[in-house]
Amino acid sequence: MKPISIIVAIAANHAIGKDNQLLWHISADLKRFKQITGGHPVVMGKNTFYSLPVRPLPKRRNIVITNVPGEIIEGCDMAYSIEEAEALCDENIENFIIGGGSIYQQFMDIAYKMYITRVHKEFDGDVFFPEIDPNVWQLSEIIEVPFDAQCGFGYSYEIWVRKNRF
Repeated sequence: MKPISIIVAIAANHAIGKDNQLLWHISADLKRFKQITGGHPVVMGKNTFYSLPVRPLPKRRNIVITNVPGEIIEGCDMAYSIEEAEALCDENIENFIIGGGSIYQQFMDIAYKMYITRVHKEFDGDVFFPEIDPNVWQLSEIIEVPFDAQCGFGYSYEIWVRKNRF
């Protein structure tokens, strides 16, 4: 199986976005995202791609999933299904699923690891991350940031691994 991981920031009420935008700005988390995903393929839906402030994401292979047959986005590898996106993923290095909600949902059964920034605050959202099944996933690492003065709330960095890897 290809090394596929999910990376996401989730509010206390599981919200991850609204109106195709992030719900918060956590500078330290954006730096962490860049550090973790740099040099790796990133897989996303078309709406997530268009929500990025810089696109395609530099120093990463951008794989964009669309349901529009033949659609091309310059600088990106296009996939027209989850299966095509998985086929485009690299076999030798970690591939990161970066959103949105339906893409996360569809990759939950394929991913073997999740990098989650757990925001300790509720936000009004229209896109939510699926529940994490404790029978399938195990928390392997947690780093707490009790309060970040820059954003005004706390969060934690969590790494989850699939209990039985295929």
